[in-house]
Amino acid sequence: MKYMIFNQSKLNKQWEIKALSELGDFTRGKSRHRPRNDPKLFQNGIYPFIQTGDIKEADLYLEHHTENYNEFGLKQSKLWKENTLCITIAANIAETALLKYPMCFPDSVVGFTAYEGVSSELFMHYIFTFIKKSIQSAASGSIQDNINIDFLTKLKFRIPSKTEQDKIAAVLSALDKKIALNKQINARLEEMAKTLYDYWFVQFDFPDANGKPYKSSGGEIVFDETLKREIPKGWEVKQISHWIKADKSGDWGKEQQEGNYTVKVNCVRGADINAINLQGNIETPIRFILAKNEHKFLSPFDFIVEISGGSPTQSTGRLAPISQYVLDRFDLPLICSNFCKAISLKDTSYFYQFAFMWSDIYKNNILFGWEGKTSGIKNLLFDNFVNGYFECFPPKEIAEQFFKIIDKNHQEQQLLLKQNYQLTQLRDFLLPMLMNGQVSVAE
Repeated sequence: MKYMIFNQSKLNKQWEIKALSELGDFTRGKSRHRPRNDPKLFQNGIYPFIQTGDIKEADLYLEHHTENYNEFGLKQSKLWKENTLCITIAANIAETALLKYPMCFPDSVVGFTAYEGVSSELFMHYIFTFIKKSIQSAASGSIQDNINIDFLTKLKFRIPSKTEQDKIAAVLSALDKKIALNKQINARLEEMAKTLYDYWFVQFDFPDANGKPYKSSGGEIVFDETLKREIPKGWEVKQISHWIKADKSGDWGKEQQEGNYTVKVNCVRGADINAINLQGNIETPIRFILAKNEHKFLSPFDFIVEISGGSPTQSTGRLAPISQYVLDRFDLPLICSNFCKAISLKDTSYFYQFAFMWSDIYKNNILFGWEGKTSGIKNLLFDNFVNGYFECFPPKEIAEQFFKIIDKNHQEQQLLLKQNYQLTQLRDFLLPMLMNGQVSVAE
């Protein structure tokens, strides 16, 4: 495989065959100190440090980091300059991203710097995006999947002129930058919505009858014996089940149409809930279910709840609100898998307030205390939880005000997510065609 030309095409024969080492300099990262997590490396650190997982999670550019080396840490490493292309060679193989600012990284990452006038770090990113699956396939099967610089530098590719490289990279990066911008907008919208939820339903500064912050303006707060905490006067404290109208089980159906399994659907698994909730791309599998199970189709104002799965560090019980805007992201009817269930509320005015409330319960690890285990799989004791856990709910008029504000945010978020899916599909369609010379970029 080292000598394979990845983009052999009758349409790009005029392009020059080159080893990737001819396009720039490959240098392995540095992290000589052991153990790598020694606190001495990080105490009062100021030099950004990233690892393979950070690169995998990044989009086109690495714009965030979670750790910092100090002077001691920097001495046993190296600070790489802005725009260096990072290539992972262990754990997460052949993932790439460009540094937005100078950072350090360990020897499980290779830094690439293009030769001036020959290529660019941006174009090389798209080369690796194009050949990533082939590299991962070549690396798989070892005790620990990994590759080395010798492997990378001997890979060969048909390379267009620098001018053509720049045109190709400009087209693909324009799509990636728009995707990244949409994600940033969505993150800000989500932050705004969560801030408002906390302000209204945690701090209890929702608008009073005069439009002033309730608690800060002297609104009456009473101690509730059930919750063992203070809440606004007039709020209801009841089991969560009191607010739930109905639930419906999930379905897994068949992978292919067969027999009476004829109804084609998108199926949301527990693993897809984060993508519904703005984190990651939707990859819901297409399944075929029985016509008699069409009543399991998800409807506006349903919630999907993960009832089986989780991990030692992650409880079951992740929840995704299903609005009409979510349903509009899919071309097929939507169901949830049999590891999930769908619930609906008696009063849809509480739709967004309920979603944020449940999210807080999940993030505070409360659902760990409501789990059972069968055959090695954790299960949410759903009925026990909703019948045994009490929460306070605001009067309907407050929930309605919150709904009107958040609904606009939610609509914009879902539209941007749908747009990102379309942009991703377009980029993935164009990438091989551009790299194989099947299409060219006009002046």
